[in-house]
Amino acid sequence: MHESASPRPTAAPRIVLCYPVERRHVSAISVVARSVLPGATIVDAGQERIVDELPSADIFCGHAKVPLPWADVVAAGRLRWIQSSAAGLDHCLVPAVVASSIVVTSASGVLADQVAEHALGLAIACTRRLPLFLGQQARREFVRRPTRDLTGATVGIVGLGGVGRRLVEVLAPFRPRILATDWFPVNQPAAVARLGGPDTLPDLLREVDILFLCAPLTPQTRGMIDATALATLRPGSILVNVARGPLVDDVALAAACAVFGWQETDVHRRRQAVGGIERLEPGIHLARVQPEARLDFHDELKTAHGQLNTGFKVLRPGRHGDEVIAKGNLRQLK
Repeated sequence: MHESASPRPTAAPRIVLCYPVERRHVSAISVVARSVLPGATIVDAGQERIVDELPSADIFCGHAKVPLPWADVVAAGRLRWIQSSAAGLDHCLVPAVVASSIVVTSASGVLADQVAEHALGLAIACTRRLPLFLGQQARREFVRRPTRDLTGATVGIVGLGGVGRRLVEVLAPFRPRILATDWFPVNQPAAVARLGGPDTLPDLLREVDILFLCAPLTPQTRGMIDATALATLRPGSILVNVARGPLVDDVALAAACAVFGWQETDVHRRRQAVGGIERLEPGIHLARVQPEARLDFHDELKTAHGQLNTGFKVLRPGRHGDEVIAKGNLRQLK
């Protein structure tokens, strides 16, 4: 059966990459990989060739945006390690992989600073109504409008992983009351007033002024912000989703637009404007952008790539995404 297949060791490991990298990134990855896996071959498959290259890979680094034959890959018995270039693993944690002996690791927390800062920026843009005032400025309409404060607000964070915990640190100087839920409600940060399991989400929703979604996309979290959850939120609540879009039920969100004053959606699943809602909608992974590619050689190799884009206009070429190849993990695969 596919699920029982065990990876077979090979003399010269093939490391297959599937994300936008430049030649210098491939060279840097090669130096690190071959220092612990002599003879390793680095294949820059990209999205165009990943379907053909993955079955012969020993190590897969990246995030495929095209359907992959995971069951066939597992059955082939060669793949030994999947290193996701994203914090989320929904793109590769399919049943065949879960049931196999393939090691799966993520880039969780690698871009926590960038995503937390972006979440803060979106929240402040909403409380201070920046889109409204920028629109008025463009039309030369200088009219006073009411705004809100982040300082002293009640904030809810769903998902207290790398991003969620960094967001707590970023929010703390504003002295909000922070409530949080997590699948593993342990190690409560000092700045968090209450941390509970997923069963405490309804209580959190009833109390918050601003709701941040930082949870991974799993069968348990898909559609977790549904009609019931949205109805539980108070009118005028702010929803900031820096996780995957499918955490929120689109249809329910459209129906709730008369209740919401603001929202921010995930960048992976862009939605059409609905109702009369005032909204911000960035383009592809704006939260994960770093101004320039950065390579750090310590115990891990990080490469950044991509482009900086918003829903309004392209700002400038930039980078996004991170890959991590930990030397310790590579040695374990010898």
